[in-house]
Amino acid sequence: MDYIPILVLVLSFICLLAIGTPVAWSIAISAMLTLLVSIPMIPAFTTVSQRMGTGLDSFALLAIPLFILSGELMNKGGIAHRLIAFAKTLVGALPGGLALINIISAMLMGAIAGSAMAAASAMGSILGPEMEKEGYSREFGAAVNITAATTGLVIPPSNVLIVYSLASGGASIAALFLAGYIPGLLTGLFLMIVASFWAKKKGYKVGERSSLKQIFKAFIDALPSLFMLVVVIGGIVTGIFTATEASAIAVLYSLILGFIYKEINFPKIPQILLDSSATTAVVMLLIGASMSMSWALSYENIPQEISTGLLALSDNPVIILLIINLLLLFVGIFMDMTPAVLIFTPIFLPVITKLGLDPVHFGIIMVLNLCIGLCTPPVGSVLFVGVGIAKTSIEKVIKPLLPLFLAMILALFLVTYFPELSLWLPRQFGY
Repeated sequence: MDYIPILVLVLSFICLLAIGTPVAWSIAISAMLTLLVSIPMIPAFTTVSQRMGTGLDSFALLAIPLFILSGELMNKGGIAHRLIAFAKTLVGALPGGLALINIISAMLMGAIAGSAMAAASAMGSILGPEMEKEGYSREFGAAVNITAATTGLVIPPSNVLIVYSLASGGASIAALFLAGYIPGLLTGLFLMIVASFWAKKKGYKVGERSSLKQIFKAFIDALPSLFMLVVVIGGIVTGIFTATEASAIAVLYSLILGFIYKEINFPKIPQILLDSSATTAVVMLLIGASMSMSWALSYENIPQEISTGLLALSDNPVIILLIINLLLLFVGIFMDMTPAVLIFTPIFLPVITKLGLDPVHFGIIMVLNLCIGLCTPPVGSVLFVGVGIAKTSIEKVIKPLLPLFLAMILALFLVTYFPELSLWLPRQFGY
């Protein structure tokens, strides 16, 4: 085994990140330096630039900017307030009611908008002050918001699952979407249990119980927002339209809904388009750079070498999955989710398939694992958003975050070693 390309790749990437180079450029430059080990300079430069361009030439990837736009429209279209009101009627009277409302609302908002950042931003700005007013500590509110926001990346529609489908070479998007429901809900349930115990221990206030009439009214108000999930996922699962077509329908639906709620008007649309374009540009640059690194890895046979090395350690799926999970948890601390999925899927997927495990199941494991990384310093984007909105510090949030981390890791453990949690629902629909 030639260790030079791996050393060049790892060391250059770490050094570039350490000196503050943006992640996308760190990925592209380290890929180019890796290729320079084997091929001349000009072909290495042109190969990286070509792969960055051709990596984005995919019809499936068109769903990402459209889902980002629909998420932005929903974030500005009054969706969050209605989801919070509905969640409040369901769990407001339980111990830690406001924390539970935050978790349920973030799950719904994250699923509808497809963005953890949007969910953290919306729920933190609306529920954060309300939780503080009711006696909840600012740090606990931020910790709940940060961890709950990531559940929407597992519950469909999810941009990250689309990226995994591309990186895996064709895992069904519909199957991945269906596979995400139970793990996402399970993670949310564990977070709710921990939040409820913590709130009871601290003696936080309990809200008033809602009547059936109030629950029904809140449900009717939130129903148009919730119905988008039925339209988008139902259309994909039944084969009426593809994920890309579903994203376009989501944009149209959320735009009409925003006008109906009178939260969106024509003067607001240019800023919404600008915000979604900026987010799309960052995501697409990361995808392009990651595709160039994936090609460099394949050219140097690094995935095959790592696969052989892992299988030489053990052929026991329990051990291999434990090692992969530990590696991904470590990777998630230093790398954002999208590039991590694109780079490490081609490395670990051959190992998974050789062990006879399902690629759809592994996709859910990978995304659920990397969701934890979004909540950890130094690169956790959702952590920084949640802390910034709560106007507190990372150091103060760490203590209430730890039990919530354990809840997410427990959910990851169960999903990893009980494949039916991911695969049962897709199988019911014939995937």
